[in-house]
Amino acid sequence: MYRQLPEGISTRVRVPASSANLGPGFDCLGIALGIHDEVTVTTTDTGLTVEVIGEAAEQVPLDANHLVVRAILSGLAHAGFSVSGMHLRCVNVIPHSRGLGSSAAASVSGLAAASGLLAASGVAAPLTTDELVQLSSEFEGHPDNAAASVLGSAVVTWTERTDDRDRYQARGLRVHPDISATVFVPSTESSTAFTRGLLPDEVPRADAVHNLSRAALAVVALTSDPSCLLAATEDRLHQPYRAAAMGPTAELVAALRKRGHAATVSGAGPSVLVLGGAPLPSDARDLGIEYGFVPQTVEIAGGVEIG
Repeated sequence: MYRQLPEGISTRVRVPASSANLGPGFDCLGIALGIHDEVTVTTTDTGLTVEVIGEAAEQVPLDANHLVVRAILSGLAHAGFSVSGMHLRCVNVIPHSRGLGSSAAASVSGLAAASGLLAASGVAAPLTTDELVQLSSEFEGHPDNAAASVLGSAVVTWTERTDDRDRYQARGLRVHPDISATVFVPSTESSTAFTRGLLPDEVPRADAVHNLSRAALAVVALTSDPSCLLAATEDRLHQPYRAAAMGPTAELVAALRKRGHAATVSGAGPSVLVLGGAPLPSDARDLGIEYGFVPQTVEIAGGVEIG
């Protein structure tokens, strides 16, 4: 039996985009990027109203099927609470279906909003950071994007199977202050489910060893030695298998890397992420434009903000 939160309490949440994999760290490395969605929710005496402004405003459901609504209710239920009604306002800036963690951000924002409502009510403790990582990762099925949006900066994540349940774990990395990020966003969209289906069940041992070394090196490059970023972002496990389905993305990554820039497919694509020890030069940005991408320099972001 759930306890009801009182009507008239509200909270505001700001959550960053994220990029997963960073080349070799398939499903285990992620980084938060300074593109933010904002959510405001107020409890009411009855009913549900959902207002969406910005990205994909005309594509997402405006009822209980909205991912943020589902995440809010899930977070409240986890704490033993529910609401009689609520008004939700979402201001979306993170591009949808572009490999920038929009669905993870929606899950995090809903759970963080639930945490904010619990705190504002004065009758329950907010959700812990570990709970936010676990619950948001359950929506995603893997923790890299979700943990980056919760914790901010860069993250290393892993999954443990205990008591017939996946336990999602994450630890933050302090990104070297010289590292800057640029995203190249196309107009085309991509389905994570589709691109994940392109991956083989088995890979050559040499490729597995290669990615193990590069993923370990990525931690060094991100935290203490950005000069290693180009080598640290080499991948043989997922990007080559997805290349044919995302021709312009694969071509842009190859062209940028040929010029010495640490370019990777952002998550499942089709956006491209470039990390470097200095801002990306104008000729590299122009190259992205030639391939049909919009370049944007973004900060390495902090984690979700509540209140």
